[in-house]
Amino acid sequence: MSSTALVTNDATGLGLLAVILGFVFYTSHSKHPFWTKFYRFIPALLMCYFLPSLLNTFNIIDNHASQLYFVASRYLLPACLVLLILSVDLKAILSLGPKAVVMFLTGTMGIVIGGPIALLIVSALNPEILGVQGPEAVWRGMTTLAGSWIGGGANQAAMKEIYGAGGDIFSIMVTVDVIVANIWMAVLLLMASKAKQIDARTGADTTALDALKKKVEKYQSENARTPSLNDLMMIMAVGFGVTGLAHIFADFLGPFFELNYPWTRDYSLTSKFFWLIVTVTTIGLAMSFSPIRHLEAAGASKVATVFLYILVATIGLHMDVSKLFEPENLWYFAIGIIWMLVHASLMLIVAKLIKAPLFYMAVGSQANIGAAASAPVVAAAFHPALAPVGVLLAVLGYALGTYMAWICGQILQVIAM
Repeated sequence: MSSTALVTNDATGLGLLAVILGFVFYTSHSKHPFWTKFYRFIPALLMCYFLPSLLNTFNIIDNHASQLYFVASRYLLPACLVLLILSVDLKAILSLGPKAVVMFLTGTMGIVIGGPIALLIVSALNPEILGVQGPEAVWRGMTTLAGSWIGGGANQAAMKEIYGAGGDIFSIMVTVDVIVANIWMAVLLLMASKAKQIDARTGADTTALDALKKKVEKYQSENARTPSLNDLMMIMAVGFGVTGLAHIFADFLGPFFELNYPWTRDYSLTSKFFWLIVTVTTIGLAMSFSPIRHLEAAGASKVATVFLYILVATIGLHMDVSKLFEPENLWYFAIGIIWMLVHASLMLIVAKLIKAPLFYMAVGSQANIGAAASAPVVAAAFHPALAPVGVLLAVLGYALGTYMAWICGQILQVIAM
């Protein structure tokens, strides 16, 4: 059946997405008063989802006929994960002190258990929310939210594929993600402005933060460099080389488990995409212990972010904006709010118990919820030199995101059955 969309050529579609991304980034960095005020209220990331969705909503591009998302999810997403995880420095993370890691992992656990708790509460108030089965089931959409809130957009896309979330439920969860997460980020920024008073009230020891600031500043000055053509080619070689290798493993392991252990289908072990993501994550972690990790200083994560935003735009093509204004979708926002409250409450309780500085609580939370896109923003709210610490913890979230979101998905699936 031929498509009735205005644009049927994927090359043209990719061009439109590239122009949209360029427009968003150009205007979001503009000093013009209008754009400054606009992006003060509307996150740039939301625009990267929303504007491509208009192409689908108004039938300019038919998301069912386009292969752009398939290409982005199978080629750009794995390469993106490899390049992001390269910068994981477990030794440096541990040097932040046990409290920083404890707060980060507390945030991760808050997401893993918060989703099931939110689903139990909302389903008790409105049992019909569990009535939808198949790709549009609410629990499948929630797995993508777990992926985003533990890792980031790449892990969100991974969960979408692994658990087969449909376009409608995914588009709703994307909106819940951006709105709820940005409300929480605003709360964290407000708390950051009162960090000294809060730390004094909780009795937190902040002496280690001064040493941390100096260490970060020294690392930046010693390692940052302008990338050469050789650096960029090596980044491409690592990203797509590992992606190709991971496809070989995935093409073998998926069918192997399907043939020999069909019962593992319930745990996604028969999914080629599952093995693709797990393989690139594992290889990326292994490379973080090798000299290859120094490609981060040449901009590996920046190249990865370009891939990620292309993926974000192709995901937007699956969104139907009209679905977002249906009254029944309010229940999904209730799920997101309850979920975030569980995460926030757990973070605040543990921070109080171990007397962790507010910095560790805030950045540990945002490294989960906002990933590398916004964790540095929250970190910099405490001190500009601490922004890389947000990235450091955020890339740990990328590494854990696929694993922990998958566990959350298994719990959600049991509740929904």
